[in-house]
Amino acid sequence: MTIRIVTDSTCDLPPDFIEKYQVKVVPIYINIGKHEYLDGIDITRKEFYEKLPDLEEHPTTAVPSPIKFKAIYDSLAEEGAKDILSIHISQALSAMVDVARTAARETISTAVHVIDGRQLSMGTGFLVQTAAEMASVGHTVKEIIDALQSQIKRTRVFAALDTLEFLKRSGRMNQWMSSLGSLLQIKPILTMFDGKPENEKVRTRERALHRLIEMLSAAAPFERIALLHTNAGQRIDELKKLASGLIPHPDILTVDNTPVIGAHIGPGAVGFAVVCAQDA
Repeated sequence: MTIRIVTDSTCDLPPDFIEKYQVKVVPIYINIGKHEYLDGIDITRKEFYEKLPDLEEHPTTAVPSPIKFKAIYDSLAEEGAKDILSIHISQALSAMVDVARTAARETISTAVHVIDGRQLSMGTGFLVQTAAEMASVGHTVKEIIDALQSQIKRTRVFAALDTLEFLKRSGRMNQWMSSLGSLLQIKPILTMFDGKPENEKVRTRERALHRLIEMLSAAAPFERIALLHTNAGQRIDELKKLASGLIPHPDILTVDNTPVIGAHIGPGAVGFAVVCAQDA
């Protein structure tokens, strides 16, 4: 395979897909107190979410250096890669794209094409999936990039948070708003489309789930779809039942989100990643 795909650990792709298509996943660092973990390598999602509510210091995250990225690009070149597509979480949410671009400029061993996925979680993962599948059957870099640019415009991620507490802890909102939200039972709905993170607020958990179904219905029909959650198995079962009339098949991909995202939104969040059909 002369085209290789690189992404980061926020993509949430299943391990079997990563192995099948030889996708290189760059882990983001998760810092818990004095301990540094590589996402997906040094700490499991289950371990992270069990620790999260009781941590004295809220976890922080950090991207790898351009040197590490360049080393990865060079190693893929040594394996025979003539081109590398490096697809990452939205620049609006992380510095990963900037770091990858810096490394790409310094890489002379092969051609590196860095793509801002303008998404997160399986919104990015679906882009990686498309790129890897197209590369495996011989499509050119230009054909793949054109397909990804089209897909970015058709990709949406939306999720209901169970609490505002972890947004407050991570510094994503001020304490006053978090306290008000708790008092009023506000359940924020976070959305991501084409690199633009937005939010809306509803008053109860039940209303939040029904609002997700409204959003899902508005996005149909789908080319790809995944259920997303942060250690919220019971809530995801409830959401799956509510969405049964919209989900094309019962064996829908269900993903427990990376701790890199969970550190900011907390446990109990549920939602969807969808790619709308091209003729939608």
